[in-house]
Amino acid sequence: MNAYEERIRKTLNELAIPEAFLERYRLPVQRECENLASIGSDMYNREQRMEPQAASQWQTMAAAARADGVVLLMVSAFRSFEYQRGIIERKLAQGLGLEEITRASALPGYSEHHTGQAIDIGTPGAEPLTEEFEKTAAFEWLKRRGHEFGFSMSYPRDNPFGIMFEPWHWKFHRK
Repeated sequence: MNAYEERIRKTLNELAIPEAFLERYRLPVQRECENLASIGSDMYNREQRMEPQAASQWQTMAAAARADGVVLLMVSAFRSFEYQRGIIERKLAQGLGLEEITRASALPGYSEHHTGQAIDIGTPGAEPLTEEFEKTAAFEWLKRRGHEFGFSMSYPRDNPFGIMFEPWHWKFHRK
């Protein structure tokens, strides 16, 4: 077991996540990116960062969408291991069960956001991070053209990872 995997195991143990749950957990480990570039402010005016090639492709894709009359907004991009841990801690403190939590949020060490290549996308007129995004021109544009920029939707309906349908979550794949 390498140091990163050991960090994941230690953290999940500290969060009291049972080993039996982890044996059924289907997401692969995602390494935390250390080389990040700013992509500007998100829709909440927080600075967001991505891995440099993903950042460049995101900006190119957003400009192409604008040229087609479609607005793609950043909701969130890179998330550190510790930030993801905080998300899980808050949900556990609210009394949510692990099955419910992990349908919507990856455990620390397993989030695509750690890689600096994943981005949650919104658009004006649609509530962020909801299935409402599926009914927008932005989603239709992404389905049609996202692959041209190296992006694909990670969690379609009935995905093999047990994650809920997330039409807003797209990941860059190196060309």
